[in-house]
Amino acid sequence: MNIAILLYDRVTALDAIGPYEVLSRLPGGELQFVAAEPGPVRTDNGMLALVAERSIEDVTSPDVVLVPGGPGEVAARAGDAVLGWLRAVHERTTWTTSVCTGSLILAAAGVLAGKRATSHWLALEELGRLGAVPVSERVVFDGKVVTAAGVSAGIDMALALAAKLAGDATAQAIQLGLEYDPQPPFDAGSPGKAPIAIVELLRARSRFAHSPKSTAGTAA
Repeated sequence: MNIAILLYDRVTALDAIGPYEVLSRLPGGELQFVAAEPGPVRTDNGMLALVAERSIEDVTSPDVVLVPGGPGEVAARAGDAVLGWLRAVHERTTWTTSVCTGSLILAAAGVLAGKRATSHWLALEELGRLGAVPVSERVVFDGKVVTAAGVSAGIDMALALAAKLAGDATAQAIQLGLEYDPQPPFDAGSPGKAPIAIVELLRARSRFAHSPKSTAGTAA
């Protein structure tokens, strides 16, 4: 089981590392970080570098491909190399997945045309504009395409995918090993639960705030 996680400049670290922590524990799994060019890639805050060991040109048949999100997705979905690679590998993958605004890259590649998919809550209108059917759910399966909502939802998606790949018991063992048992100090993890003032603050700060026909946004 060959798993490729795409990296690009200004990717959000947890979008990639959360699923990595889950999927790297799959029996028989072989996981690698890939990018348009091999080498270090800076995350969205510039404080961390992740290393892409291989170029996308060298990875032609991954069983699973995962596309994380982050502010750098704007440039990534404007690049022919990444979009062309995603179109090509998607034809042969067992699963094509994304986390957060990584789904916008998949949509730009045409992978989500007419498919139910999710993204960060502030990017859902942009996702629809790119041809997907936006769904406000944490993890969405549509055929062999799996999309996760914002950032931390990548862990949930990876556990759901681990169950598909290796069975519920293995996925549960991975979850227990990671002690993934969320008990956040605030019940503010979705726009339906957070105070209105906080929701509007994030909207105002968003890079999606001024997108055509969009009222969404964030630092996603």
